[in-house]
Amino acid sequence: MALLELNLGPLAPEHPIEIIVGIVLVLLLTWGCAKFIVPRFEDMYHERSEAVQGGIERAEKAQAEARAALEQYRAQLAGAREEAAKIREDAKSQGAQILTEMREQAASEADRISARARLQISAEREQAVTELRTQIGGLATDLAGRIVGESLDDDARVSATVDRFIADLAKEPAAGERAGARAVDPS
Repeated sequence: MALLELNLGPLAPEHPIEIIVGIVLVLLLTWGCAKFIVPRFEDMYHERSEAVQGGIERAEKAQAEARAALEQYRAQLAGAREEAAKIREDAKSQGAQILTEMREQAASEADRISARARLQISAEREQAVTELRTQIGGLATDLAGRIVGESLDDDARVSATVDRFIADLAKEPAAGERAGARAVDPS
């Protein structure tokens, strides 16, 4: 009984039954906490851990979807860049083709204008030669008529003579010039 004689001071129970009742109450309180409170805490803990875990999984899933969307966006952007480069190249080639066509068209137009100008110059030259033959023929006929002293009114004969004279001048321009110079120069 040395145990009971412990001096607990004001904490010492008056009756020994109080100790037994205290122990029983502590056991009941422990059993009640284990039966009702701890399972609720455990359920709440599991719910919250599942919510957190689900949130983490959802966040990882959303992050994976965001990465996939980013990769898809980058792929679309690369495709758009390639398409833009292709469009630029097509535009450059079409521009070069149009430029080539315009140059060809301008060259053909210039050739056509040059040909028309050559034809016009040739026609004007022929007209000038004809007028010159007529004038030279008339002057030569008058001169020959004055030198010979006869009138040369026969057109066919005059025309043949003028043509022969001009043909001779065309063959030998230097000889014609010398003969003309001797006729003018009495020395």
